[in-house]
Amino acid sequence: MLECCASVRWARRMAAHRPFPDLGALLAASDEAGYDLAPADIAEALAGESAPRLRHDAPYAAHLALRAAHAEYESRFGHVFVICLDATRPSQQVDQVLAGLRTRLAHDRDEERAVTAEEMRRLARVRIVELVTAAGPDGGPLQDPR
Repeated sequence: MLECCASVRWARRMAAHRPFPDLGALLAASDEAGYDLAPADIAEALAGESAPRLRHDAPYAAHLALRAAHAEYESRFGHVFVICLDATRPSQQVDQVLAGLRTRLAHDRDEERAVTAEEMRRLARVRIVELVTAAGPDGGPLQDPR
């Protein structure tokens, strides 16, 4: 679970709710655990994140613009910029990240804290779906494989 969200409190809450009868229950538990995170838990989760990056073959100017925007964001808010791009086509991701950075740099600290927490919840959901999908459907309840 720590691969989905690096908050130990979140992962413990998820483990305490096992077994999950289906993916919907798993995602609902993830949301609930995410909404209950204290600022220190969110900071812990953010410490496990890395900033969105460009493909190595992207134009040099795009790399520079993104690095500058990330640096400005981290200087202003004290943590890495996170954004969930699950509904964004790969060809639009660079523009989405840069637009998100520009928009969110205008936020005050409280507003950005709320947006960041929501992006972390969305990222956890996407990662859970990826893990479950990678494991393959077995028709049974989602349980600890041990």
